[in-house]
Amino acid sequence: MPAAKILVAQGGGPTAVINQSLAGVVLEARRFGGVERIYGARHGVRGIVNEDFVDLTQETSHNLELVAATPGSALGSTRDKPDLKYCRQIFEVLRAHGIDYFFYIGGNDSSDTVRIVSEEAHKAGYPLRCIHIPKTIDNDLVGNDHTPGFPSAARFVAQAFAGANLDNAALPGVYVAVVMGRHAGFLTAASALGKKFPDDGPHLIYLPERTFVIEKFLSDVKATQERYGRCVVAVSEGIHDATGQPILAQLAKQVEHDAHGNVQLSGSGALADLLCEEIKARLGLKRVRGDTLGYLQRSFIGCVSDVDAREAREVGEKAVQYAMWGQRDGSVTIKRTGFYSVDYELVPLTDVAGKTRVMEDIYITASGTDITDAFRLYLRPLLGSDMPDAYRLRPAPVARVLNRKD
Repeated sequence: MPAAKILVAQGGGPTAVINQSLAGVVLEARRFGGVERIYGARHGVRGIVNEDFVDLTQETSHNLELVAATPGSALGSTRDKPDLKYCRQIFEVLRAHGIDYFFYIGGNDSSDTVRIVSEEAHKAGYPLRCIHIPKTIDNDLVGNDHTPGFPSAARFVAQAFAGANLDNAALPGVYVAVVMGRHAGFLTAASALGKKFPDDGPHLIYLPERTFVIEKFLSDVKATQERYGRCVVAVSEGIHDATGQPILAQLAKQVEHDAHGNVQLSGSGALADLLCEEIKARLGLKRVRGDTLGYLQRSFIGCVSDVDAREAREVGEKAVQYAMWGQRDGSVTIKRTGFYSVDYELVPLTDVAGKTRVMEDIYITASGTDITDAFRLYLRPLLGSDMPDAYRLRPAPVARVLNRKD
């Protein structure tokens, strides 16, 4: 094997385990004697076009292991969404630096970037191996049973709602929490894995895979409040009406947009506050509280799934193996092979790039406000070991003496 140069980068939202994939690439590449240099691009594709590289060949294995166990993107990330012109600039830099292998860890947009760069290299007759490594807490990459980053974020969401439910049971009222995920409801659905007893919350779960009707929402909340004396609600940031318009845009007087013109769903508590205002104003309920789990979901340092960490490391390792031993570019995917086991497969970039997976109907109840046992069986092994548990007193009532009522 002639002396080879590798470039690895991280794109999109950070996760609790994305650095496991980075370490997997670097440490696995070191096993191949022909690898001369392993570069890391700071802040994703932006760092590539700016030639902002660091030499990871000089990192100690010990420090790489410590970084691997640290959430967030160690190389830095970017929200840039490269078009053809941008990708041509990426390719020009890769060619100028004599890069032989390009690994990009990221989600939907990142996979599309890898696809375009791969096509440009082929057109130019330049021998560049391009591999996309999956990462997204939204769990919306097609071709994957699940994606690294999602299990740890799901673990956080499940535990957050378990705690919110305990708080709400102690001081009953209506509690609404908004969860990330944009157009896929997997992360919001994970809230149900914090339930233990039949009357535990979340009592209602609203997903972007179903049309959100404000009148039905208010009716559901009222019925739940009357049944349990309280109501815990999990809401996806991506809920929308029958026309596809985000509910946030429908309720808010002013809506912030991101750099790509999309309604900014994350980064504020607006949706939770607006829904709480609707409940107060139209149902007349007084104790109504709202939260937005926000960016805590992505890189929470105390809530990493050991299953997620292991698989994130392995997709990085497999990416290098596919690149070194294979004959084609592609995207590494996770395939479930048992309960619980997985295997990995390299699929064509066109199978993944620019596509979005949403929750399958089998995971959503007929009411549209809860998840099925099939989803619980799907998610539970991904959450990892040592999930915390909650218990209740077994009250033995004492007879009243004065017989007063509260």
